Amino acid sequence: MLLTLAWGAVFFPGLFALCTWGIRRARPEWPEYDCVMIGTRVVSSAQAVLATGSGIAIIHSCKNVVSDRGLGESLGTSSLAASSRQN
Repeated sequence: MLLTLAWGAVFFPGLFALCTWGIRRARPEWPEYDCVMIGTRVVSSAQAVLATGSGIAIIHSCKNVVSDRGLGESLGTSSLAASSRQN
């Protein structure tokens, strides 16, 4: 989990910097505000695509999206399930 967080902390700012640098090189007449705005939208679009992909992966890995906990966690290993058994 920490490795994924570290990759995200490097990937998204790096994508933003690469986009703004590339736009400034490709269109030097554009103001910096426009370059930053387009870089922000590219990063936002990448985040949306990745979030959609992870949502689709979760939906396809569960038989019942509402009550199923996915492939990585069974009812016996779930801390939520363990706490609900005490009631």
